[in-house]
Amino acid sequence: MRIVILFITLAFICTNVVAQQKWNLRTVVDYAMQNNITVKMSDIQAKNAELTYRQSKLSRYPNLNFTGNGGLNSGSNQDPTTFSRITQTYLSAGLQLQSSADIFNFYSKRNLIAANDWEMQAARANVDKLRNDIALTAANAYLQILLSLEQQKITEVQIQQTQAQLTNTLKQVKAGALPELNATQLEAQLALDSVNYITAKGTVVQNILNLKSYMNIDAAADFEVEAPPVENIPLEPIASLLPETVYAMALINQPLQKYNALKINAADKFKESARGQMYPTLSAYGSLGSSYNNQALSVVNSTVVNQQIGSVTVGGTPYQVFAPFPQYSYAKTNFPNQLSDNFRQSIGLSISVPIFSGGSLRTNYEKSKLNIRSLELQKDLDDQKLKQDIYSAYNSVLIALEKFNASAKSVAMNQKTFDFAQKRFNVGMLGTFDLITTQNNLLRAKLEYTLNQFDYVFKMKVLEFYRGLGLKL
Repeated sequence: MRIVILFITLAFICTNVVAQQKWNLRTVVDYAMQNNITVKMSDIQAKNAELTYRQSKLSRYPNLNFTGNGGLNSGSNQDPTTFSRITQTYLSAGLQLQSSADIFNFYSKRNLIAANDWEMQAARANVDKLRNDIALTAANAYLQILLSLEQQKITEVQIQQTQAQLTNTLKQVKAGALPELNATQLEAQLALDSVNYITAKGTVVQNILNLKSYMNIDAAADFEVEAPPVENIPLEPIASLLPETVYAMALINQPLQKYNALKINAADKFKESARGQMYPTLSAYGSLGSSYNNQALSVVNSTVVNQQIGSVTVGGTPYQVFAPFPQYSYAKTNFPNQLSDNFRQSIGLSISVPIFSGGSLRTNYEKSKLNIRSLELQKDLDDQKLKQDIYSAYNSVLIALEKFNASAKSVAMNQKTFDFAQKRFNVGMLGTFDLITTQNNLLRAKLEYTLNQFDYVFKMKVLEFYRGLGLKL
């Protein structure tokens, strides 16, 4: 009971630690790379590949097997000790120790071991690839949370501005300086601003849930992220992220490209192993064994008795002729003595020559060559896609930068327009509807600016990631 309570307490403490910490990009990415379920599954596959490799190395050594049997036999049988045909009922037992080892098999086993080694390394590279994928996905989800938090702040400020305008307008309506319609229009705008705020708040929650799923964290657990100002996120100079340079670096450091190269190496060794199976195999074997029959008898005593075998007459006188005959006393032989008496050994060489196997060995060899070609094409396809993705990402960065700069100008112009409108509204030279329109235009410009800013930052991070610079905020 104390142990159960201890485990529950430790689990509660660990949960609180996860819940209480503030997550930044580095901790988010590290945690996701270690705890994502897909990554864990691929890690199990890598461990399976490692076990296969270890087993193939052990196959070089001789095998050793012990067998034992016992049974009741009746009817016409072969005596396991004398190997003669008998018809009596008896209990039998047998023990045998066998061993065999391949001496030479035209490098089939050696190439199989090398192939499994490459497969193990490829499986590890695949784990790294999935970790990279989840790192990029988690980073994007983290930035989406920051974006939605910024949008939530913008809509919250919008509510405060509208509330302040409504308060001033209600005072002027009460004093008779403005018609009641102005206050009604602002109340409608305040309701719309509240809807926008609730939507933005819901988006924050949804983005957090998405990130939790990538990190394999309970959806009900508390989760708080650090929200550094987007302006403070470090970015590499765009001149150092030219697509040609990034692609050259990606071919070296991206796990998918390493994985493809390792798979081709493994396939080449599998091909050589398949070819070796079409040639003879020379093996050595040996065995030790013994057997037991509960009806087996052995001599326990012997005597010599002279028995008359005839008579002869010599010179008219008859003489009896005697000869010595041994007489034996028998008793059942015990189990240890039978094992010793029936002990047998064998040793030898064997050669196995594949003459005809329904074409399976040749077919396997031809399939292994096709598999190499398929993997080479897959590598070319992945390299082509990587280059396409990098050039597309670079083009997206340029477009995102232009959109970001344009939206910054849009915010500045809409802010200036709103400031003028606010002054005109305060002196009664502008209607409430026109003020609300100007305010909504400013809100949309700010939201668009924030969206373009985060879009530009993320696309830059993608290029940095391809270049092997990692993910940092």
